[in-house]
Amino acid sequence: QVQLVESGGGLVQPGGSLRLSCAVSGKMPYIDVMGWYRQAPGKQREMVATITRRGDTNYADSVKDRFAISGDGAEGPVYLQMYNLKPEDTAVYYCNARKWLGSLGDYDFWGQGTQVTVSS
Repeated sequence: QVQLVESGGGLVQPGGSLRLSCAVSGKMPYIDVMGWYRQAPGKQREMVATITRRGDTNYADSVKDRFAISGDGAEGPVYLQMYNLKPEDTAVYYCNARKWLGSLGDYDFWGQGTQVTVSS
């Protein structure tokens, strides 16, 4: 059984940095992309950054030039380096592994999430 385990969250002041890690346990099936998503209170879960098995990356506009995703997009681990954090980055951050199934949709694995709080 595949498990994604996030770590590295915490409380940080505005302008600070954090590095999130996503470890994979179990036998990962063929995966097309891994990434980080976040969900703030009262808001929908949103994509933060993704990395494909080829190494192509994609970022939400709100984090471009501040966050950097790295690692192995095919089987993990993956990392999210966050710089110049802002209060609006406060959320639970989730690691995701996704298999694209075309017209059938996507098959997702999710971690339990790690809390990131940006506050003075």
